[in-house]
Amino acid sequence: MQYSRCGCTMDLYRGNMIFSVLFSIPFLMIPNILLAFLTAAAHRVDVFRELSTMDKTLLLWAVLTLCGPAAAPQTAFATIIPRVSQVDNSSDFLGNVPHRRHPGVLHLRSVRLPAELVKAAQLLVEQSTVHGLKDQVVALTNYLWSRKRPLEANELQRRGQQLEQQLREKVQPRAADSSSPLTDAEEEKLQRRVLNRLRKTTYHWEALRYTDELSLVYMAARLDGGFAAVSRAFHEIQKRVTDFAPRTLLDFGSGTGSVSWAAHGAWGQTLREYLCVDSSSPMLALAERLLQGGSESSQAPLFPGVYFRQFLPVSPKVKFDLVVSAFSLNELPSLAERRETIRTLWRKTDGFLVLVENGTKEGHQMLMEAREIVLGGGDKVVHDPREAHVFAPCPHHLPCPRLNPERPLPCNYLQAYQPLPFRWNPVLKEELFSFLILRRGPGASEEPWPRITQAVLGRARHVHCHLCCADGSLQHAVITARRHGRDLYRCARLSHWGDRLPVTMPPGEAVPGE
Repeated sequence: MQYSRCGCTMDLYRGNMIFSVLFSIPFLMIPNILLAFLTAAAHRVDVFRELSTMDKTLLLWAVLTLCGPAAAPQTAFATIIPRVSQVDNSSDFLGNVPHRRHPGVLHLRSVRLPAELVKAAQLLVEQSTVHGLKDQVVALTNYLWSRKRPLEANELQRRGQQLEQQLREKVQPRAADSSSPLTDAEEEKLQRRVLNRLRKTTYHWEALRYTDELSLVYMAARLDGGFAAVSRAFHEIQKRVTDFAPRTLLDFGSGTGSVSWAAHGAWGQTLREYLCVDSSSPMLALAERLLQGGSESSQAPLFPGVYFRQFLPVSPKVKFDLVVSAFSLNELPSLAERRETIRTLWRKTDGFLVLVENGTKEGHQMLMEAREIVLGGGDKVVHDPREAHVFAPCPHHLPCPRLNPERPLPCNYLQAYQPLPFRWNPVLKEELFSFLILRRGPGASEEPWPRITQAVLGRARHVHCHLCCADGSLQHAVITARRHGRDLYRCARLSHWGDRLPVTMPPGEAVPGE
């Protein structure tokens, strides 16, 4: 069909109007029918011929920009979110509270150490005679962060046999007769090569022996970060179980006593007994001096009821409302000892068991080991028939979706805190940690809300949330106000890494976008 110059001009004018309207609409709100129309318009040769080179380039860029994401498979940016009801501030969902305080908010903006603890730590550093404290703090921090679990004997043997087989296959064909065995000299040389290769490729775990000097360095390096991580875990219990009022606390691997200080800040009005257990006598002495304000003379502790021991209570009848193990599982020399320690701590738990480790793959995997040990049972003597329940951070009892054999990822969280005011510390630091909270009793009363496992990405009129859901899956949700409602959109936009998103999936419902 022939088009006149005037008609072509009118078509171009209409086309420009369409493009201007399309570019004024948010990307996620463009229907597929408009994208199909735009693609068809680009194939109108008569109109396309009248455009200049610049206009043709802009038109093709617009078509590829708008149609490209729609035609591509939905993988990383798939809109996957369970269907929820349209809610507002007048419903029970928010309870007339602002969106930034929705019931799933659990993060802490910044953790500040108690002033008495800061003064005591400063006094101990001033009184010390340790040379090069800053360099030792940096070295110990890096070493603790890169520390791995000790390799089991059977795993070491398996690696040695596999390495020996590989080296033997390389050496054997060089012999004149490949079927003949190696000589004694060649066999000895092969064994030496296997041992040398194992030494270079195997992590050498060593137990840390804390002396007075190393204990002080550990205090300067890890007192504030450990306090921040434990405070974040305690805040989760405080926020979700408001009537929990523990009277007794057991801190396994107490170190500098940061757990007792954090527990005192959270439940100081009800706690009457703090039992700190650590195998290092110098570390216990340091924790006791911190509790006395850093003074060398025996003074009254800053808060009463703190007891220091080197061994756990033997009697299985002795239980504690709150049991904590922070950054201690990696100090146990074998998997068997970790299992026995976890079972012992769970036997002594009457309320909550809190485990905190570094936010690395090793730390996360040790916590998942403990989770499997407690949930799997297997204790020969059951002193408490109440079942174990995962309180946080997992919203399910299924295998962790981040422990993918092909690409395992740690489940970790960030907590900002104000470090000790030493000259080498910045004003604000962040602690990357992993934690696990187990609770006695069934978890039927807990809401199966998904956990936000990464930083929330707020974009124009939509929010990206990475969620660990109650069905044991990881989902990348793209939430918009138009599709999911203003309240859910505002709640998601104001949430942070580690919060829970207050949405649920009805039983048997398919997830949109799959």
